[in-house]
Order: sequence, then structure tokens, then C-alpha cells
Amino acid sequence: MEPNTVVQVAQGAASAQFDVWALFMRADIIVKTVMVGLAIASFWSWTIIFDKLGLLGRMRRRADQFAEKFWSGASLDGLFTQVSRRPDNPMSAIFVAAMTEWRKTFEGGNVSIAQSENVRQRIDKVMNVTLNREVATLERRLGFLATTGATAPFVGLFGTVWGIMNSFRAIAVSHDTNLAVVAPGIAEALFATALGLVAAVPAVIFFNRFSNEINRFAIKLEGFADDFSVILSRQFDERVH
Repeated sequence: MEPNTVVQVAQGAASAQFDVWALFMRADIIVKTVMVGLAIASFWSWTIIFDKLGLLGRMRRRADQFAEKFWSGASLDGLFTQVSRRPDNPMSAIFVAAMTEWRKTFEGGNVSIAQSENVRQRIDKVMNVTLNREVATLERRLGFLATTGATAPFVGLFGTVWGIMNSFRAIAVSHDTNLAVVAPGIAEALFATALGLVAAVPAVIFFNRFSNEINRFAIKLEGFADDFSVILSRQFDERVH
């Protein structure tokens, strides 16, 4: 066999020894458990990320469309009839909750001036409860991203430390410090840290992004609720007088 061929075969064998599957299969049960756990956490994090990207995009578009209809000067009762059955975004849900309470207020007849403050408080309370519920829905499962981002590097580090301990034990047993003997164990140990970073970095980045987007959206919803409260208060004063 030619020297070049021998070198190529040796390089191929070394490459196969250090590929991802070989590193995983060579690891002991503790390191394998760490790797599998980190892989699952990474997969679930990306599932949440793609779900939130789609959800927040849809909610923003639908809220903008509803706000355009709301501020177009259309009848509030007509708009309520359109969206009351199935509000498809947090802004329309706040609107439906407030209008439902508004209609219930006048079902029993006229409302006295003495009752006006209680009515306003009830409507504001209903809108606040709905707003908080809708924001909580948008924030659902973000806690997993935060937990993954905070703990995955340390879990990977645990796998690395455990793997290096195994490598040192192998050195002590074999009395051989040759790099060819030590390298595979160190490589599989460092692979656990790499998996921890792969799981943690996207989780941290998208957790911060989603948190900021949801906070901005919540501020927008609070502004809408305040504006709508003023509109209903003005109409309430007209009816009472």
C-alpha cells in the first residue's frame, strides 16, 4: 500500500473516531444522559422559538387590523357583533370584555349617577383582567427558555467534568499519558459542554427578544384599554344625563 493511501486511511479512521455519533457511543452512561437531556432541551427550545415567532407575528398583525377598524369611526356595537364570537387577538379580547360588561350594565334599565363610578371601575377591572390573561398566554413556555439558558451550560459542564474524570482514571489504569489515549475521552467530555452551549445560547437570545416584544405589546394594549375606557366613560356620561 502506498504511503499516501496509508495516511488517508489513518486520517479517515481518526475522523470516524471523533465524529458526533462515535463521541456519544463511547461516553459512559452519565455523560450520555447529559447529552441526551441537552439534545432534548435544545429541540424543545427550538420548538417553542418557532411557535412564538409565528404567534407573536400573527397577534401583532391581527391587533393592527383590529385597531384600524376600531379607529375608523365604525359603530362600536357593529364592531362588537363582528368580533364577539371569537376574538382572535388580545386587543379585540379586551374590547369584547369591556363591551360585554358595558351591555350588561344597561340591560336592567338606566343607571344612576351614584352608580357611575362603580360601573367605570368594573369595566376597567374587566379590561385589566383580560389584558393580564392575554399577556400571560403570550408568555407561556418562556420560562422553559429562561431555565434552559441558565442551566444548560452548567449541565454540559457537569458532563465535561465527569468525562475528564473518566479520562484521568483511564490514564491511571493504563499508565499511559500518550495523547492518542487521552484525546478521545477529553473530546467526548468537551462535546457535552458544546451541547450545553448549543442549547443555551439560542434560548437566551430568543427569551430576551420575546420578553421585549411582549412587554412592548403589553404597553400597546394598556394604551388601548385606557383610550377605550375614556370613550366608554364619555358615552356613559351622555347616557346618564
